[in-house]
Amino acid sequence: MRQNTKKLLPHLAIFLALTAGNAAFASELDHREFEATLHVPYKAAAQNEARAFTLEFDYPYVTTAQDISWRVELVGPNGHVVQRWNGVQRLFKNAVKVDVKWNGRADPISNPDGTYQVRMQAVANDAPLAGKADKSAAGIDAALAAGGADVIEQTWELSVGKTAAPAMPAFQALNTSKPARTAAKTQDQLSVQTMAPATGSLPYTVYLANLHSQTNHSDGGGPVGSCSGSQAPLSAPFGPSDAFAYAKGRGLDMLMTSEHNHMFDGSSGTNTSANPATAKALYQSGLTAAADFNAANPNFLAVYGMEWGVINNGGHLNIFNSSDLLGWEYNSSGQLIADILTEKTDYAGLYTMMRQRGYVGQFNHPSTSGQFLVGGVPLGYSADGDQAMALCEVLNTSAFSVNTTETETGRSNFEAACQKALESGFHVAFSTNQDNHCANWGASYTNRTGILIPTGTPLTQDSFVAAVKARRVFASMDKNSQLVLTANGHVMGERFANSGALNLVANYANTAGQTVSTVSIIEGVPGRNGTPTEVSSTASTTITPANGEHYYYAKVTQSDGKILWSAPVWVTQGGAGDSVQPTVSAAESGTSGTIVVSANASDNVGVTMVEFYVDNVLKASSNVAPYSASINSTTLANGSHSLVARAYDAAGNVGVSTAVAFSVNNSTVDSTPPAVTAAESGSSGAITLSASASDNVGVSTVEFYVDNVLKGTDSTAPYALTLDSLTLSNASHALTARAYDAANNSTLSAPVNFTVSNVAAVQRIVNPGFESGAASWTASTGVITTDAGQAAHGGSWKAWLNGYGAAHTDSVYQQVAIPAAATSATLKFWLKVVSAETTTTGAFDTLKVQVRSSSGAVLATLATYSNLNKGATFVEKSFDLSAYKGQTVRVYFEGVEGSTVATSFVLDDVTLSTQ
Repeated sequence: MRQNTKKLLPHLAIFLALTAGNAAFASELDHREFEATLHVPYKAAAQNEARAFTLEFDYPYVTTAQDISWRVELVGPNGHVVQRWNGVQRLFKNAVKVDVKWNGRADPISNPDGTYQVRMQAVANDAPLAGKADKSAAGIDAALAAGGADVIEQTWELSVGKTAAPAMPAFQALNTSKPARTAAKTQDQLSVQTMAPATGSLPYTVYLANLHSQTNHSDGGGPVGSCSGSQAPLSAPFGPSDAFAYAKGRGLDMLMTSEHNHMFDGSSGTNTSANPATAKALYQSGLTAAADFNAANPNFLAVYGMEWGVINNGGHLNIFNSSDLLGWEYNSSGQLIADILTEKTDYAGLYTMMRQRGYVGQFNHPSTSGQFLVGGVPLGYSADGDQAMALCEVLNTSAFSVNTTETETGRSNFEAACQKALESGFHVAFSTNQDNHCANWGASYTNRTGILIPTGTPLTQDSFVAAVKARRVFASMDKNSQLVLTANGHVMGERFANSGALNLVANYANTAGQTVSTVSIIEGVPGRNGTPTEVSSTASTTITPANGEHYYYAKVTQSDGKILWSAPVWVTQGGAGDSVQPTVSAAESGTSGTIVVSANASDNVGVTMVEFYVDNVLKASSNVAPYSASINSTTLANGSHSLVARAYDAAGNVGVSTAVAFSVNNSTVDSTPPAVTAAESGSSGAITLSASASDNVGVSTVEFYVDNVLKGTDSTAPYALTLDSLTLSNASHALTARAYDAANNSTLSAPVNFTVSNVAAVQRIVNPGFESGAASWTASTGVITTDAGQAAHGGSWKAWLNGYGAAHTDSVYQQVAIPAAATSATLKFWLKVVSAETTTTGAFDTLKVQVRSSSGAVLATLATYSNLNKGATFVEKSFDLSAYKGQTVRVYFEGVEGSTVATSFVLDDVTLSTQ
């Protein structure tokens, strides 16, 4: 009996369509970034506190050898450097590790008990062609000093000696989605327990998430046994459904597969032959996979979205709830390979679009410099961005870890960059994720992002997004720990006005016996662009803030060194809050080329942002004094314009400048349209449309229209287009050509009349749709059938080859005479491949399309299809058989099936047309 096999997961078929003829993998400039991590054991077994620190350096896609200059400092509780190490490490292609050994403290007097810090700085420079790099301390200091924004800094704490544990407030752990099981409890009882609030605690349930990972919808999904880095886009065996199932099996409540938005074309660069519909369908298939998994697994949330942007001169961010694919790449036909255009490095524009659509995002592994530029400012603030961006990754484990025992030591800390975002004015909470590219989703380490959802509210995409927008989120390196900051009864994530005293409480709980080593309450000022400071080292502290805007968050280090970060609270101190508007005046200089707009702005608390409007249209913004921006004059028409500056403070008060008039005088404006004439040759078969076009500056493209219908374009002289005459009726037609220049001036040519005289096509295949059963065909038993197990392309009959799940060969053919006088001979048929095979590399079952002689000798194999071509729909195939004019041949289909898993090849509507 034939097996009714499962349909292919959409992304595998899409992968084949995208990557056919385009094996491009790495757009190296977009993904080239020096990486440096530091691992510090928090406590030591030896009495003298000796331990080793591990440095790891990597530089994906680097093209030349690098010398890594590094320095490690051990800083004591009093801020003095206890010991310093430095060195130079040669790096090329493969990651390298360096162990730094501390022999421990000589005595408790010079190195007292307390919390120390290990601080690493590292920078990469091209290795010298001859000689050795300067490895002296002075040389390394010079290299680090010259590195500027390219220097990576990582800092971790370590505990020396005995320190008194801080007093912690009584706090019962919030409910989780997975209460402790006992043999006596039924599943129904467990569900009831999940919905019940924890006594004496806050009315929230904690769901543990990994909100950053990849699958084979981009460059992830590599097998753990062989994964060592990014996968070639859309090539790995494991997709979103695999990832969701794996994460659920490892105890997570939530997993986001965040696929790189620019890889849906099957390339890390730009696949100019990509079909946009295919790329967009792949994104939609991921959304469907998440929805289907959620329907089948109500206690788990599968989230599918995208990681937008590039690393180099960009910055990655996750978008959690986009229903459309966003992108900036075009194929060779000028089609956008995405649903919505978002320019590659235009973060201000992206934020605006996200705010308008209600999308919410996360800054991924942010850097303090060179990323997320708005108005030229790293992590630059905009009001739209503040609404759109809700989370900031404070810690990531190694993106290419293959660890499955939650013991990964490669980790990066981004707290300084998240603090920069908070100081810029963003209202973001901390998250911690794993950025898994290998098939170990959520299993490389114990870190989790904790999401607080009101108890009794089902875990859904909507409740998750609502919690993120409310910033009810904490980051923990320990999946058994929780940290919730409250302030005068308000829960972390809230923004509120306050007068008088403010009581801040770091509520901590651990269900596995861990205790707290240190607590820190951090204070900052939104929009100040300064440095936050510690205001308290106790878990419960009462302060009276100065009037104005503040944010506070708690940071807890456990006795095992694992850290937790609460979400901030944002406090407007001073009763009703700040109601004073900033004052601002505007100025402009220049009439052409680069125009500079500037503003003087001040506020009683602080200016967070200045926006520049020209003729009431926002043109630029700046959040750093002196406030200024540059505008390309060619974006403005010649003549008079009006400039207005708007200044904002952290409370949302707005000051508006008086209007400043200025003029634009762009001297070179191309207003001359091209000249163009059209021509046509041929009346049947392939006809040629051509044009002669010229312009005072240059022709950019020529469009060809037949009867006012666009038939194609050409952007390279000589401008021409080949058109199949069969797409036109036998009649008189009119050709026109429209030429464009770079300034978008255009000219339409005079019409050229031509005639199409196609000889009527003759169908040589008899009974092409099998609707007369096996008449005129020779086939294996059972091949030509009305079996309802597989639908026909048209009518009720079709040819169904194989599908038995056992070693089997089927064939079907018809003998046809192709006239010697034919000008063309075209074979077409519709094919659907249905297979239960799951491999993406092995062609175990095949269908050969052949031309054979009347005696059965193989003259040519036109194509071979296999289980790798499986899909849910029929696809039309076409082949030119004009080489066999004057011959009698067999159009032959042969299906060969392996011995284990079923694959069906379904044929219908086979035609051979001659003219």
